[in-house]
Amino acid sequence: MSDNLNMSASYQICSPAAAALALRPMVMTDVDAVVMLEQQVYPHPWTRGNFADALAARYHAQCLFQGEELCAYLVAMAGVQEAHLLNITVDRQRQGQGLGKALWQHLCEWAPTVGAVRIWLEVRRSNLLARDIYTHWGFETVGERKNYYPAGRGQREDALVMGLTL
Repeated sequence: MSDNLNMSASYQICSPAAAALALRPMVMTDVDAVVMLEQQVYPHPWTRGNFADALAARYHAQCLFQGEELCAYLVAMAGVQEAHLLNITVDRQRQGQGLGKALWQHLCEWAPTVGAVRIWLEVRRSNLLARDIYTHWGFETVGERKNYYPAGRGQREDALVMGLTL
């Protein structure tokens, strides 16, 4: 993490669909709500330990709230001239309202502050909606990781590796 990045700042999200929403850094007291949302959205969710480890490692973890209610979050990490989007999640009832795009725009503003010139992510091959969104945002598929994701019943699913040059 860059020392010049104000990790305690809160930001107002400025879009009609995102009225009265605030983005702020994720803290340990948010993790229970984050895990609950994660479990509602994904069949193979991150664990409480995954989020706690991300916070302990000082990854860039942000929560989007409407009042006290968690609406969305993202977790990314900085590398040498790159950022890696590890998790971006929007409450199912709020999907399609521009909240993911607001988080994405925040990520694109944050990444250069840590020296990133490229953003990477992995996405399940079967997640056509996410792949379409990432392609719309300018990502290109650059490779794949075989058997990357758990798929239930002892099976694994390939991930597509996607990248975007800032």
